[in-house]
Amino acid sequence: MPYPHSSPLLLHFFSLLFTLPLTLHSHPSFETHLRHTPTTTTPFFEPTRPLPFHAPPSCTHLALSHNFSNTINKPPISVPYSPPPNCTNWSHIVLDFRVASKGDQYDRIAAVWLGGVEILRTSTAEPNEEGIFWNVRKDVSRYISAFMVANATLTVMLENIVNDVYTGVYNVNVSFLYYNVDHRVRLGDNVRINRKLGVLGGGGIVGIGKGKRSYNVYEKAADLIIPISGGVEKGYWFRIESESDVHYKEVVVPLNCYRAVVEVYVSFHGDDEFWYSNPPDEYIEKNGLVTGRGHGAYREVFVSIDGRFVGSVVPFPVIFTGGINPLFWEPIVGIGAFDLPSYDIDLSPFLGMLLDGKPHSIGLGVGDSISYWLVDANLHLWIDHGVDEVQAKVLDYRYPTLKIERKSEFNLLDGKFKVEAKRKSQFVGWVNSTLGNITTSVSQEFKFKNSIKFTNNGSDKVVEQKIKTTAEVEIKSDQDVLISHATVKREYPLDIEITNMTGSGNDTYIMVTSVVHELNEKSGLKEKNFNVFGGFSSHLQNKQNSSGWMEVKDHSVLSGEAATDQFYTYKDEFGCYSRISKAADGRLVSDNSSFSCASSY
Repeated sequence: MPYPHSSPLLLHFFSLLFTLPLTLHSHPSFETHLRHTPTTTTPFFEPTRPLPFHAPPSCTHLALSHNFSNTINKPPISVPYSPPPNCTNWSHIVLDFRVASKGDQYDRIAAVWLGGVEILRTSTAEPNEEGIFWNVRKDVSRYISAFMVANATLTVMLENIVNDVYTGVYNVNVSFLYYNVDHRVRLGDNVRINRKLGVLGGGGIVGIGKGKRSYNVYEKAADLIIPISGGVEKGYWFRIESESDVHYKEVVVPLNCYRAVVEVYVSFHGDDEFWYSNPPDEYIEKNGLVTGRGHGAYREVFVSIDGRFVGSVVPFPVIFTGGINPLFWEPIVGIGAFDLPSYDIDLSPFLGMLLDGKPHSIGLGVGDSISYWLVDANLHLWIDHGVDEVQAKVLDYRYPTLKIERKSEFNLLDGKFKVEAKRKSQFVGWVNSTLGNITTSVSQEFKFKNSIKFTNNGSDKVVEQKIKTTAEVEIKSDQDVLISHATVKREYPLDIEITNMTGSGNDTYIMVTSVVHELNEKSGLKEKNFNVFGGFSSHLQNKQNSSGWMEVKDHSVLSGEAATDQFYTYKDEFGCYSRISKAADGRLVSDNSSFSCASSY
């Protein structure tokens, strides 16, 4: 059944050139807020695999409870944090982020920091008059060193506006669940290893070889985490306004550090919220369009040390709950909308630059960007407590050249635009510590393809984008014997189609929209522990199909239909989990999960 609906976050959609006509790109407001009647007992959710903890937590700590109303342009909310005094011997921690809201409101970006270390980047769903709720549970055990600091500060940023039109207040509770578990946990009825690969920030056990003690170079959480971020007054994240806007943080790395990984958090907003559909500036200028949403459709987040490029990522294009068509994201939200991904870059080959006791500048920027991006990072450091100082040297630094090709062809408002880019890098360095003399080689490669097509006097639009990334970390002994080889391959396909047509009235029009969004990831680890090779692999397939239409008048949605199907499968050699969820017109039609993975898409 069609249902009436209006969303203030459609303004992002209209100002993205997904409009009719393409001559006005201001930020419109919505005067009416008609809603369907939802099933209020159904939480909004982002499908993901269950946490690997089946036993109840040893203890639970409610760390923060706050109502975020008029918080725009104000400092974030901060409260003291210390490890619970009555809870000891915990090995894993889960963050529980619970939100409820009622009224009309935009979607909002939010983040949680502990001692300046970001542990969650998230966004909100758009509430209605009946009220909605959701919660995000995230394993934050990799930040365990930050949780062990007494008298730390827990900070939550969620900028919101409440007035006569936008009435939704976000009621947020942040709790921590502490678990005492070993490394073997169950996925359904099967035992699996709870770990991530080194290129992702976790991993397996690596042995140096005969006569050397085994050490847990990947699975062991970092001994120290240094925030690469700004001041707390406007949230710890850096605000990137342009491609030349690079932010820096000086750090001093302990002399006995034997491994370093920088973890980057990123989200995109303003004129770059839909960067993957932005046309080139030439198209905007020659057609006299009033919009800042240009500069083409390619973006790359990069990291530097003392001005030298050391790694980059092309981010997964998260669609927030007000994006493309807000009717799609009820109650199933877009991939990554509730738990935005972070990106790990292994900096161990560069310890030869960092281990001199002097301050070094870590830089963060976004290539080809426009206003604005929110970026910060965590520098994870592993410390050799057996010595005061280790030796390290950079062996191979090849500055990776970006190869990019752009094609543009248009006649007035109709046209085609293509961007293809690729970059490949390899960095090598050795570290000599009490764990042995090891050489780490880090390789990164990505391939980016984007195509945008405008037709029907610019009112109809097709976006096709595909991103492929490969990251590898190889560790060898001083005898050039392979100890560990970890690989992660990801693909991010995204297809968007927008068609506009005349509505039922003279002053209305109908927008027909479809989105196919996907995240595929394959991970593999080959490792040697006391001359015995083992391995681990996993495969994630996460796909959304969304389609629907809206009849629009003066930036208000009069009626519409929408459906979203989600297909989620995670497999490794120890188990499998699948979940198929279907929603239509704001209601959850079906939601089935299984540990057999018999279904596929």
